[in-house]
Amino acid sequence: MKVLVTGSNGLVGGYVVQQLLQAGHMVFASSRTADQSAFNAPNYRFVQMDFTDPYALDAAFEAIQPEVVVHSGALSKPDDCEKDQAEAYRINTVGTVQLLLNAAASKSFFIFLSTDFVFNGKEGMHGERDPADPVNYYGRTKLEAEEAVKEYEHGWAIVRTVFVYGSPLYGRDCFVTMISKKIRNREGYKVVADQERTPTYVGDLAKGIAAITEKKAEGIFHLCGPEVLSPYGMAMEVAEYLGMEAPFLEPVTTSSLNALAQRPLKSGLDISRAREVLGYAPLSFQEGLKKTLKSG
Repeated sequence: MKVLVTGSNGLVGGYVVQQLLQAGHMVFASSRTADQSAFNAPNYRFVQMDFTDPYALDAAFEAIQPEVVVHSGALSKPDDCEKDQAEAYRINTVGTVQLLLNAAASKSFFIFLSTDFVFNGKEGMHGERDPADPVNYYGRTKLEAEEAVKEYEHGWAIVRTVFVYGSPLYGRDCFVTMISKKIRNREGYKVVADQERTPTYVGDLAKGIAAITEKKAEGIFHLCGPEVLSPYGMAMEVAEYLGMEAPFLEPVTTSSLNALAQRPLKSGLDISRAREVLGYAPLSFQEGLKKTLKSG
C-alpha cells in the first residue's frame, strides 16, 4: 500500500516509517524540516511538507494519492501548547482537519495519533469508551482533532498512547535516554513521583500502527505498555539496569514543579481491545529498556 506518514522526523514517526518499510509498503515520509533519516530503501520517498499549508498538501496528495495516511505530526509538549495556544490549535487541530479534507479527496484510510492526555487522570487505566476530559490545552487540541477524525467518511482509526520511549533513530533524546545520561554523569535532576503512566516502547507502538494500517482496523485503539510506573519509578529502573546508584535523582510532586500545563496524575490506558483486535503484545518496561539502552 501507499502510505503517507506525517511527522517522520519525530521519534514515533521514524519508527512507524521503518516498520512500514520492513512490511513492504510504499512509504512517503513527510516533515516540515529536511529528512533526518538514513533510509535508502527502494520503497521509501521523502516529501518535505508543512501539513498546515493547504497548498503543499494539495500538491502532495495529488502526486501521491495515498491509500493510508498516518498522522503522527504534532506540537506535543504540553507547556509549549499552554504558552502558545493559537499555535497549538493551528498545528494540532486545524492541521488535522486540513489533512482530513485532503485525505477525503483520495479516499485514504486515516490513522490519527492521539494521547492519554485527553483524559483527566482521576481514575487511570482508561478504556477507549471512557469520557474524555482534558486538563490542559494540549489535550484539548488533540481531543478536538479526534472529534474531527470521527466525522471522516472513508475509514479511520485513533491511536492513543502514553509516555513513548525508545532509542532515537535521529533527533533528540527521549526520557529514558536522557535519564540514563544524567545517571552516568551523576547529574542532579528532579523526577516526578506522583504521576501514574503506562510507558510505551516505541517499537511496540509502531507495530500496532502497522497492524492497523494492514487491517484497516477502525475505531479507537489504546496502544501503550503493560505496566503502571511513575517517571521516578522509570528512572530507578534505568539506574538498576545500568548497575548504578542514583541518589542525585530527586523524587518530587507534580505540584512542586509549577509547570505551565497541568498534568493528569493517573493516565494509564487499558490495552485489552488492541490485544484482541490487533494481536498487540507490548514488551515489559524491562525489555523495552534493554532495547532502548543496549547501544548506549
